[in-house]
Formats: sequence, structure tokens, C-alpha cells
Amino acid sequence: MGNFFKEYFDRTVFFSVLALACIGLLSIYSATFDAYDGRDFYRQLLWAVIGLFSMLVTMLLPVRWLQRSALPLFFASLTLLMLVLVVGKRVYGSQSWLGVGGLGIQPSEFVKITTLLALASYLSRSDVKATDLKDLVKAGALLVLPIGLIMLQPDFGTALTFLGMFVPLLYWAGASKFLIIIIIAPAIVAAASIIGTTPFLIVLALLGAGLWMLRRENQFVAALVFGVNVVVGFLVQVAYEKLPLYQQKRIATFLDPNNDPLGAGYNVIQAKVAIGSGGLFGKGFMRGTQTQLSFIPKQWTDFIFCVPGEEFGFLGGVVVLGLFAVLLYRGVHLASVSKNRFGSLVAVAVTSLFAFHIFVNIGMSVGLMPVIGIPLPFLSYGGSSLVSYMIMAGLLLNVYANRKEY
Repeated sequence: MGNFFKEYFDRTVFFSVLALACIGLLSIYSATFDAYDGRDFYRQLLWAVIGLFSMLVTMLLPVRWLQRSALPLFFASLTLLMLVLVVGKRVYGSQSWLGVGGLGIQPSEFVKITTLLALASYLSRSDVKATDLKDLVKAGALLVLPIGLIMLQPDFGTALTFLGMFVPLLYWAGASKFLIIIIIAPAIVAAASIIGTTPFLIVLALLGAGLWMLRRENQFVAALVFGVNVVVGFLVQVAYEKLPLYQQKRIATFLDPNNDPLGAGYNVIQAKVAIGSGGLFGKGFMRGTQTQLSFIPKQWTDFIFCVPGEEFGFLGGVVVLGLFAVLLYRGVHLASVSKNRFGSLVAVAVTSLFAFHIFVNIGMSVGLMPVIGIPLPFLSYGGSSLVSYMIMAGLLLNVYANRKEY
């Protein structure tokens, strides 16, 4: 039995996930103790049990079955997204939920899983090359379908996570650095042009240097890509200036919460206060004033990181970040050692999704990223998100168990 667990069971992934889920439950209990009589905590506890079971089942699934079933599961999940647009419940302005037996299910959380499986299955085929433009267009089509349906809900934050997974996956599949720059540069240039002239010029300078180094042998293509990005930046700036003043204010607050400290920027400012007030050792479990006095509305969702940050201080934050770092490192390691191309791509996709969620969510809490409603894996309240993260962790366990299989 000991040899079985050593050979087929990744204890590092399992116990990292278990520790993070426990920290999440404690944080939710503290944040909701006075708000809803603990009902949200017990719901999350139930989802955690379901998620743990789902993680173990996913670990035991045959890797070949996962690869063959990827596309059917993907298209079935798209059907659920279409169903949401017809009969879904609207919560916080987004029609993203289906009611099932008194419970709310968010299909877009599970579509992340089916999409990464479909992309990994397609890119792992022997007749598909990440350097072939035709194959990349087909892979992009698999991504556009769920993103389009999710944007119709609308749920910009969730849609953005798919892009956070897609670029690292293409790179791992063999796409050139030049192609990766072509994909991500317009988005970065557009954001920089809205922030201001100086960031826009800095980004253009970095882009030009990168293109010159990567495409010395084809300077025309590099110049063309650079020119397109310059045009994108100017068009975005023109479009921004044509917007009504109230929409410009929303975007400005999106980029800098201090522009509206009592409105759209309130949560971020209070989150920074909560984390900063925790000091080195924190105020103690259930003794955080920002948390217990509900200065941050619905703190147990997107701003859950504030709870361990305030109640357990800098050390508590380091523990959470350390556990995430171990999980991400393990994911990259599994992708490197897996002899199965499909498993390797799955590990990269899962790790990229985790990394994107962690970076954006914690960045939101400390004021380094705009608030776009992305939960923190294993900690934020939400049954669909927790179970989906557990299933993704199960995929990492599956990759470990089958790492020697070609």
C-alpha cells in the first residue's frame, strides 16, 4: 500500500489543496459568522466534501478516456452555457446561474475544465502542430465559443480567465515566442493607451525591442506587427475619448479605485486597510475588525484573502501564498516529467488557470489589479468554483498517476 501511494498518489498536490480548502473554510466561517448565521459556511462545507470526492474520482479516471471524451464533454458544456442564457438566474447583473434542486450551479466554472481538456486533446494530436497557422486558428475557435457565450451573460472576469490559460498552453505546445507576442501585445497596448501616454510609449518601446530581437531575419513582418499595435493603441484612445463622461469615469475607477472611494473603489480601499491592519501576526481568529464589522460587503467571495491577511497578519498571508506557490511549482513539474503529451498539456492548462486566478484575485485585494470578479481558488465562497478547482486538482493527480504512460 505504501508503494502504491508513493508511485501513484501526489501527496504534495493533495495536501496543498486540502490545506488551502481548510483555510478557506475557516475564513468563510469568520467572515459570515454574524452575517448569515453561518449558513454560507455549512453550504461551503458541503461543497468541499463534494469537491473532495470529485477530485479523487477524477484522479482515477483513465487518461485515455479523458482524452477521447474531451470534445464530447466540451460541446455538452456549451449546451449548458446556451441554456443559462435562456433560463438562467441573474445574480449581480450577470445571468450565469442555473437552479438545481435549490442550489445554484454556475456552468461557466465547469466549462473551464472541458475547454482545457478539449484544447489539450486537440494540441496533443500527432497531426497538429502549434507552429501551423491553420491548426492555431482551429484551437482559437475552441476558445472563442465558450468566451462568446460567457460574454453574452455577461461575465467579463470569467471570460478573461480562458485567455490566461490559452497563451501558456500554446507556448507549451510549441508555438513560437513571436506568435505569443502577436497574441498578447494588442491587449497590453490597448490597456496602456487608456492608462496614459507614458505607459503607452513604454509598452510600445518594449514591444519594438522584443520584435526586433525575435524577428531580425524578417524585419518586414516585425514592422507590420508593430504598426498594427500602434494603430490599435490610437484607436482605443480615440474610442475612449468618444465615450460619455460617466463611462469614462467607470473605466478610470476600474483602473484606479481612488477615483471613486465611496463607490466602485470602496471595496479595494477597505481590502487594503484590512490586510495592512493585520500587521505581522494578525489580530486573531474572528477578531479582525474589518471582517467582523463587514466593512467589505460579501468579503467571503472575491475579497476572501483579506480575512487571513487581517486575522493572521503577514505570516498568514505568507502561508497562503506559500501553499499556492507549492501547488503551482508542482503543476509545472508534473507537466515537465509527464511522458504523455496530453497529460503534460493538461497540467500546464490547470496550472495556468490557477496562476491567473491567484495573481488577479490577490492583486485585486492589494490594489494592484482592477476588480473583475475572479474568485481565489479553494478559498472564495462558491460551490461551483470550489468543485471545479477540486476537479482541476484531480486532473493534476491524474497526470501524476499516469506520468510514465506514453
